[in-house]
Amino acid sequence: MDTDIVKLSTDWAKAEVFSGKMVWLFSVITILTAVGFWYLGRTAMARAFVWPLLVAGLFLIAVGAGLVLANKPRVDQFEQAHRKDPEAFVRQEIRRTTESQKQLTLVFRILPAIIIIAALPIIGLPGSPIWRAIAVTLIVTAGFLMVVDSNTEARNTQYHSRLAAIKP
Repeated sequence: MDTDIVKLSTDWAKAEVFSGKMVWLFSVITILTAVGFWYLGRTAMARAFVWPLLVAGLFLIAVGAGLVLANKPRVDQFEQAHRKDPEAFVRQEIRRTTESQKQLTLVFRILPAIIIIAALPIIGLPGSPIWRAIAVTLIVTAGFLMVVDSNTEARNTQYHSRLAAIKP
């Protein structure tokens, strides 16, 4: 049973690292798209996407780095913490996943609000390429983060439930 807890925890952390790598991949695609618009864009609309996409790509690099840097060390730390005090380890992980659930609830309120607010310039300022580009970039970025966070939420909920079931 004890190795099951460590395996469950390390599998969760490895999945979070994988999510971080997927965010990095999307950030590279976003930055390459900005570069493509910079070199190949001939219209005002294409040129307007360069800076919003570049900023979004850099932001996504930071998000991905946060996921990887926060979770990669946990793979080794989980085993050490569990060996030191299995009961304290499970209690700590239950507390951490409970806090994560609260944060994800907030994220799923904020990201849709960003999408709704970002849609307004598209409707209200149809002639302004820069505002449309910013709005579209925000919508795509927030939508992508909702995809990633949906998976994170599902993993966190499952992990939390399994930890609660084996709580010492």
